Amino acid sequence: MRILLAEDDRFLADGLSLVLKDGGYAVDVACTGVDAENALFETQYDLLILDIGLPKMDGIELLKRLRQRGQKLPVLILTARDRLEDRVSGLDLGANDYMTKPFQLPELEARIRALLRKEQWDNRTDVTFGPLVFNTVTRTPTIGGVSIDLSARELAILEIMIQRLGRIVNKDQITEVLSDWDTEVTFNAIGIAIHRLRKKLEPHGITIRAIRGLGYRIEEESA
Repeated sequence: MRILLAEDDRFLADGLSLVLKDGGYAVDVACTGVDAENALFETQYDLLILDIGLPKMDGIELLKRLRQRGQKLPVLILTARDRLEDRVSGLDLGANDYMTKPFQLPELEARIRALLRKEQWDNRTDVTFGPLVFNTVTRTPTIGGVSIDLSARELAILEIMIQRLGRIVNKDQITEVLSDWDTEVTFNAIGIAIHRLRKKLEPHGITIRAIRGLGYRIEEESA
């Protein structure tokens, strides 16, 4: 999952970015409204966390332009503006959620999960594929009730493949999900992560099949 954080407070942006990256998200930070809009033109994101008080272009104007273009990207406003009219205005203009600063990190993380669950998983909390159960709330894969120990990169690859069950996922799509402006994930690194993930899944009858020239698809070995 790739998140754009539009926040001009560098201390807050750096801290929140680190927390989200530790949670397995790829995060880009834009410090102005103009930079955020340019990023939204150039990159496909799964979520925008938006401060209203951005320089050069405020968050409300950015949100207006985003929705006028017909982009359905989930938007979580995170701002110090706590007046009722600000909250109503932000939600009416197309924000999916609204939080005020200061905030509790566990609540923010829960709201992020809820927005992504609605957008990516149709609000399902468990997705089952053969013996594998993927909990979309905790982002935990289990087999027979036992968690599978995965690295953050392996988890992100498994997540994107479960979201696209029955479809081929190419390396460009995986790179887009795993990379951010600070870290570019190479095709070689993706191949290594898939190899390790495959070794953890195959004992349970699930494999990741390479489709030559196209990409990868998660399959049951008996299929």
